[in-house]
Amino acid sequence: MPQTHIHPDVDRVLLTEQQIADRLAELGRQIAEDYADEPPIMVGVLKGAVMVMADLARATDLSVEMDWMAVSSYGSGTKSSGVVRILKDLGADISNRHVLIVEDIIDSGLTLKWLLANLRSRGPKSVEIATLLRKPDAAKVEIDVRYLGFDIPNEFVIGYGLDYAETYRNLPYVGVLKRSVYEG
Repeated sequence: MPQTHIHPDVDRVLLTEQQIADRLAELGRQIAEDYADEPPIMVGVLKGAVMVMADLARATDLSVEMDWMAVSSYGSGTKSSGVVRILKDLGADISNRHVLIVEDIIDSGLTLKWLLANLRSRGPKSVEIATLLRKPDAAKVEIDVRYLGFDIPNEFVIGYGLDYAETYRNLPYVGVLKRSVYEG
């Protein structure tokens, strides 16, 4: 990626637009194969998963239904608040259906652990997770991820749906945010 296309607040690009597209295409093929007989309802976690959900759904050669949830455990900073709130619940009934949670990133895993328990309490056939990114060194709980894009270092990343204070989501790559932006 030419240096001129990198946002000035980005220290370095961790994953290029092409690397992301290639990996989501692979995951899409795997999901289509795994759910060929009974497509899942894909549940995107707002707001970060918008890009991942759109591209993953297009890469999955199935007639999938999509729905959205918004849960929050983050404020405007860089650390989890530890409190999970549902800001937007599902519109669809997931009982007796396969559910595929689509995430942008798994950090501590605390929010996702709560979300898994919440969705499993609604009587689905199965609940699996697809995430673009996972930070193994930041994990506070173990989360079983069926479809993983990339393991990344425990750095503050932005782009491709990931934000800092609701900005940078539109960058087409995943980059490491300069410390001066959030510590300054």
